[in-house]
Amino acid sequence: MNILDSMTPEFQWWTMLTLVVLGTYFWRGLGVLLAGHVSQDSEVFKWLSAVTYALVGALTFKLILLPIGQLAQVPIAYRILVSFICLVYVVKFKAGLSRGLILGCILMAGYGLYISYG
Repeated sequence: MNILDSMTPEFQWWTMLTLVVLGTYFWRGLGVLLAGHVSQDSEVFKWLSAVTYALVGALTFKLILLPIGQLAQVPIAYRILVSFICLVYVVKFKAGLSRGLILGCILMAGYGLYISYG
């Protein structure tokens, strides 16, 4: 018999939440403890950074080229145009990524409003 089955539903939620929080903060705490011992110039750290950037880039391209849900209804030409506009904005005006994301959200919302009410 599972130990969670013998608990009340409310207590089950609190137990699961406590276990999730402990698991999350354990690894975060371990990361904080080990952070001072990891050299950012090491080859392993450079490799991890490269893999991380490659994954983010691949997921971004997948989101633009092969979206699912509501984004799939937006024409691919418009998705690519918005991406290009945001990239140019971030690079040319040295704006942060958050400003580029906000611009992209505004452009996509504008497209949605135009299609709905235009």
